[in-house]
Amino acid sequence: MKLTVVGGGSTYTPELVDGFARLRDTLPIEELVLVDPAAERLELVGGLARRIFARQGHPGRVVTTADLDAGVDGADAVLLQLRVGGQAARERDETWPLECGCVGQETTGAGGLAKALRTVPVVLDIAERVRRTNPRAWIIDFTNPVGIVTRALLQAGHKAVGLCNVAIGLQRKFAAHLGVTPAEVHLDHVGLNHLTWETGVRLGGPEGEDVLPRLLAEHGDAVAADLRLPRPLLDRLGVVPSYYLRYYYAHDEVVDELRTKPSRAAEVAAMERQLLEMYGDPALDTKPELLAKRGGAFYSEAAVDLAAALLGGGGSPYQVVNTLNNGTLPFLPDDAVVEVQAAVGAKGPAPLPVPRLDPLYAGLVANVTAYEGLALRAALEGGRDRVFRALLAHPLIGQYAYAETLTDRLIAHNREHLSWA
Repeated sequence: MKLTVVGGGSTYTPELVDGFARLRDTLPIEELVLVDPAAERLELVGGLARRIFARQGHPGRVVTTADLDAGVDGADAVLLQLRVGGQAARERDETWPLECGCVGQETTGAGGLAKALRTVPVVLDIAERVRRTNPRAWIIDFTNPVGIVTRALLQAGHKAVGLCNVAIGLQRKFAAHLGVTPAEVHLDHVGLNHLTWETGVRLGGPEGEDVLPRLLAEHGDAVAADLRLPRPLLDRLGVVPSYYLRYYYAHDEVVDELRTKPSRAAEVAAMERQLLEMYGDPALDTKPELLAKRGGAFYSEAAVDLAAALLGGGGSPYQVVNTLNNGTLPFLPDDAVVEVQAAVGAKGPAPLPVPRLDPLYAGLVANVTAYEGLALRAALEGGRDRVFRALLAHPLIGQYAYAETLTDRLIAHNREHLSWA
């Protein structure tokens, strides 16, 4: 089996490689190809990847290359984890929206739209090259904003599934609270990427006992602290929102916080410098502890599970993925991309039935889905007016004066990445 990681020079990659090494019986990789144009980073990350494989006795070989076409040729699956513009672009995404009193964040609001506009054309070009070289390969997208990027891929007819680590992170935390193994915890997970709620926590599978009320009663304080939301809010909702819902439920509070501390991008950039220095140590043959602070917890386990299921070699029978709605949420268009539990196999994901969604959540999901459709059109076709319409539609913006100003700033900060600007 050959698996290719585009963006393989990322400091995330050793987390992924560690999972490939530990879970080799689930996903028996013979060749792992790391593709990245940044030669110096790729050399450091590739060297550590080979040492991790060697330490754990993995028989597969690790290949590094800047040649995308060669890297994806013959691959069974291609995993996308790229960041167009690097941490410098992320720093801007997290900064200029704050000047208008709006959340500055890399996957939602104005910053998320900027990332989508930079990313969608690049990802689609990569996917076309994968299709020309190896049309049977599955594309697994971990590149944010996952919902919009996955929608772009599926709309263009690619064999693609979107992946996020939010659900697996919550599954692991809930299992620890309940004193059970993660495999015993099944989440009734519903919504859009970075806009989801756990409406049930079941033991043993989709038909198992719902222990969410007990989880909230006995561990609500710990869950609320993880989400940085008030415990009384969780009790009133009776569900567990993704921590990204804090940008909606406590918008002004978050803006005030973000204005008074260094950006997350600055923190990550500093960590990346340290990590790359560590990766250059020829004695290092395990992922360093600092990597856990970089983000992407359990990403490798989710990726192994998904790739194994898609390639027919195993994996969990049910997984949370980003895939076409196709009636799963009947109030959304069929071509919207939802993040839900699905049965995953060689033919791709088949979403499980979802009970009627409470209007409190359905309304926000419908709103953000409309924004994502407008955002995708702006990414594909360009134009100031399309950017403005997407910003005006976003519930974290919604006022024309803000949308006007943010449109100008988005274009000004991203002109080098926008072919139409």
